[in-house]
Amino acid sequence: MFIDQVTISVKAGDGGDGCCSFRREKHIPLGGPDGGDGGRGGDVILQVDPNLSTLIDLRYKKLYQAENGKPGKGNQMTGRSGKDLMVCLPPGTLVKNKETDELLVDLKEPGQQFVVVEGGNYGQGNIRFKSATNRAPKKISTGKPGESCQLFLELKLLADVGIIGFPNAGKSTLISRISNARPKVAGYPFTTLVPNLGIVRLDEGESFVAADIPGLIEGAHKGKGLGHQFLRHIERTRLLLHLIDFSDIDSDNILDRYHKLQNELKAFSENLFDKPQILVATKMDDPQSLINLEKVKPFMKEINSSLLTISSLTGEGIEQLLWKIKEGLAIGEDSET
Repeated sequence: MFIDQVTISVKAGDGGDGCCSFRREKHIPLGGPDGGDGGRGGDVILQVDPNLSTLIDLRYKKLYQAENGKPGKGNQMTGRSGKDLMVCLPPGTLVKNKETDELLVDLKEPGQQFVVVEGGNYGQGNIRFKSATNRAPKKISTGKPGESCQLFLELKLLADVGIIGFPNAGKSTLISRISNARPKVAGYPFTTLVPNLGIVRLDEGESFVAADIPGLIEGAHKGKGLGHQFLRHIERTRLLLHLIDFSDIDSDNILDRYHKLQNELKAFSENLFDKPQILVATKMDDPQSLINLEKVKPFMKEINSSLLTISSLTGEGIEQLLWKIKEGLAIGEDSET
């Protein structure tokens, strides 16, 4: 099950109280104070685990609480500090304060850590309050409560390339052809219900990560179909592959679908709409696709000069597409620097 949004509560440990104690030793009738300090409360720490790809482990447990510090004891013994609690999250997780919607941290790098709530400070034992005028203090301080808050966790997949298109455009077939991903492939809409990540390796030892996004439909930015739920996963990508099924018996549908999907990207996010795109005509092994290509190619070239034709079934045009993607990603890197 792919879970990409959860709300949890986190509570750091409370600090342990200081101890009020006096020495009781033979031959020392006026033993002084010897109460030790309490232990500090444990922190709650978020850590990136590259082996995770979903937030499902956090779906059913809603409270994450670190250990409290132990109280101090006599003979100047300090209480044990509470153990920190480590919460593992997949790379690409945005951590927000649920109440204020403030972004606390964007967890991207493997092993990255973030202390989200800190444990309470320790209380002081009565030995701390001994003075020249107060040789037998009974005063102590209590431990401070640990911080707590409610978090909203949102996973946005980390991929270089996002593969988008209407249902049955051939997205899953393409990613299974070019990468190690093995999504379900079938001849009916919405076969893909969750995003699929695949590592694509090129001949020169270079690679990139591609994400197959479930089929979009008109109104996706409003929540229709599966689009609204997964459009945010391509916000981090550097390049988009827009796949269009050219085997449709009505060639007018090809241009119509192109404009509809572009409108959905723009309505969801200007940033998403402005990303570099490679336009890909799919299913070119079908004779109808060749007929449609001749009809609409001039119009498509005006819209997007990077129109490529492929057949994921036969492998036609796949190598050319991969090197076009490499070129697009290299341009993106240059613009970032």
